[in-house]
Amino acid sequence: MMGDASDEELMLSYQQGNATAFEVLYERHKGGVFRYLLAKCHQQAIAEELFQDVWMKLIAARDRYEVRAKFTTYLYQLAHNHFIDYYRKTRIDVFQQKNPEEDVEQITSNDQKQPDEQLEIQQQIETLSELVDGLPDEQREAFMLREEAGLTVAEIAEVTGVNAEAAKSRLRYAVKKLRAGLKKNG
Repeated sequence: MMGDASDEELMLSYQQGNATAFEVLYERHKGGVFRYLLAKCHQQAIAEELFQDVWMKLIAARDRYEVRAKFTTYLYQLAHNHFIDYYRKTRIDVFQQKNPEEDVEQITSNDQKQPDEQLEIQQQIETLSELVDGLPDEQREAFMLREEAGLTVAEIAEVTGVNAEAAKSRLRYAVKKLRAGLKKNG
């Protein structure tokens, strides 16, 4: 069954022409990749464009794919590099173009919660989202790669092009700032 296969096995199967393998990969990672890009650029339309481009680049690169690391490392490095290319090409400071009206993705099912619980959960989500948005770019990226992609420190270092110690520091500072912010607001 395709759903039980590892990401690497699925990508190799897709490389051999199995379109279903690609569909499984897409379903597994579409949410994380989109949230990662949205966290980097803060604009829904740009994130959607970049998201589509990343998947198209993955399709175009399927014949060259080799298992050298986790598939998620490969995928998020593709997303990271595409974002950097976009940023350089457009020369727009996308980090500063935040849209505060954008909705935070609903994490829990509201129809199973009481109104006061729903409000509290929504407030916590909004607080965390604001705190993540307030992190320096490098820390936010390290945090998102860890939380959205489940990458290790070494994989974060590889994706972002820094050494492992720098990636570890970025992640540690991000978590420290988020904890302090949550404690202050909680």
